[in-house]
Amino acid sequence: MTNKKPTKTTSSKKATNNRSQKPKSTGSESSIMPLLLVVIFLAGLIGAAQQHMLPIGIVGMYLTLSLLSFIAYAIDKSAAKRGKWRTKESTLHLLALMGGWPGALFAQNVLRHKSVKASFRNVFWLTVIANLAVLAYGIQTGAVNMFI
Repeated sequence: MTNKKPTKTTSSKKATNNRSQKPKSTGSESSIMPLLLVVIFLAGLIGAAQQHMLPIGIVGMYLTLSLLSFIAYAIDKSAAKRGKWRTKESTLHLLALMGGWPGALFAQNVLRHKSVKASFRNVFWLTVIANLAVLAYGIQTGAVNMFI
């Protein structure tokens, strides 16, 4: 009976490889919920505008900022791959805070960009909550009617 022990180089190689690899998502489970949230939110906005509960300008603002956010994430991911100048995280967060969070969330899941870094994701979700709180306050007080 021979008892083989793994050498130190084999063990350290495995440990290094495991640390450098990003965690793999389970695929559909991790990407369906955020995308569903985006679709439900945007459909709710459009429905509210159709029922004259919300100015159409608010819907346009969210759609425009979402498109800009998606483009910003795509540019940043491309720059990251090429080792070029990157978009500041504060810029991505500002776009999300202003109303581009649906596009940012869509980009995070479709492009697989900025979807692992916990500190970024935590601030991102705070911007989503802040944006939704301001929207709710605007609806509650009638301040959104300025956009008519």
